[in-house]
Amino acid sequence: MQREENNNKNRTSKEIFSMRETMTTKKKPSYRILFVDDDHDILFTIKKSLEHHGFIVDTFSNPLEALSSFKPELYDLVLIDIKMPEMSGFEFHQELQKKTTYGTEIKICFITAFEIYFETLRKEFPELYGGCFIRKPIKTEDLINKINEELKQN
Repeated sequence: MQREENNNKNRTSKEIFSMRETMTTKKKPSYRILFVDDDHDILFTIKKSLEHHGFIVDTFSNPLEALSSFKPELYDLVLIDIKMPEMSGFEFHQELQKKTTYGTEIKICFITAFEIYFETLRKEFPELYGGCFIRKPIKTEDLINKINEELKQN
């Protein structure tokens, strides 16, 4: 009887220690990303990859629909394909800027499979984007690293 009580006391103290450890462990914040790309397969693949790594991802295949529902305070980062039929990623970026309130910064990463757009990006936005440009195809690990790098910048 005494032994059983001691076992219960030990188990209880272990459970308490485990609970304290869980309570003091900070959960990694979930970043919310808006991803706009006209290719449904790429949208699906990247969305699932990012969600698997803890991100919350909203996707749109139509940039006009994305603009109509965009709320700047909702997203930590916007991932934009450059070549889309309704509107280019550059035009989309310019429209996003119009939707922001004064002092609000929207972190943007452009993504494309076309090399020529990289040079256009550098010419169009030299002061804004020296670095957040992602080339398709990209490994999930490299994409996650690039996004995390951009999110950590002030």
